Amino acid sequence: MKAVHYYRCMRGIVWREALRFLNQRGRFLAALVRPLVWLLIFATGFRFVLGVSIIPPYQTYIPYQVYIAPGLIGMIIMFQGMQSSLSMVWDRETGSMRTLLVSPLPRWYLLASKLIAAVIVSVLQAYVFLGIAYFWGVHPPRLGYLTVLPALILAGMMLSALGLFLSSVIRQLENFAGVMNFVIFPMFFASSALYPLWTVQQANERLYQICMANPFTHAVELIRFALYEKFNLEAFAVVAGSLIVFMVLAVMGYDPGRGLIARRGGGE
Repeated sequence: MKAVHYYRCMRGIVWREALRFLNQRGRFLAALVRPLVWLLIFATGFRFVLGVSIIPPYQTYIPYQVYIAPGLIGMIIMFQGMQSSLSMVWDRETGSMRTLLVSPLPRWYLLASKLIAAVIVSVLQAYVFLGIAYFWGVHPPRLGYLTVLPALILAGMMLSALGLFLSSVIRQLENFAGVMNFVIFPMFFASSALYPLWTVQQANERLYQICMANPFTHAVELIRFALYEKFNLEAFAVVAGSLIVFMVLAVMGYDPGRGLIARRGGGE
């Protein structure tokens, strides 16, 4: 296979995902409504939160919407990753996945192309949210809009890889919504998206340990630090490691020789 074949494959998968997203305008609005409800309503109810080291001065009270904005960006990316994986379940039920999986290109490359397509869409949604959040007092440094991009990409790849793995496990489309809720809401609430981890530690040490073991926590922290021109090495390491683990599990799950797809008759 030549490089042009790899390029055409990735371009086709990305373009297909983009067209699917453009044809589902309600999906775009829903992706923004969820975090905006949290931003507008909860930020009104909780005006201030004790800040963390990324927003100087250290440990000062900052507007609540400033603190939760990175967590809500993480919510957008996570929902987009799961929605993109939902299309994989649909493709398997309709039989179109067979056409993709019998491609002579490596299976890992096909899944990586699907992952990149989902990340592109989620990053665009994140920047639209940041643009709207600016009018509600979320004013990161100008350079922060650029430094947050690598964090958005890495976090998006990790969460999309998790979605790909889940899509390889789920047998039917109607089961996906339940699994999404079972995964998304515990990951979101047991994280630093809505409140600082030190408050969780003071309230319940066991819950704090769960939050620290949650890869979504580190995705949010990576975004939060990057948005304010900082780099969180621990968060980067956890997110990168989780990406590798989830991607390996997804590739194994879609391997017809040994994965879960083999037990269902080759992807249908």
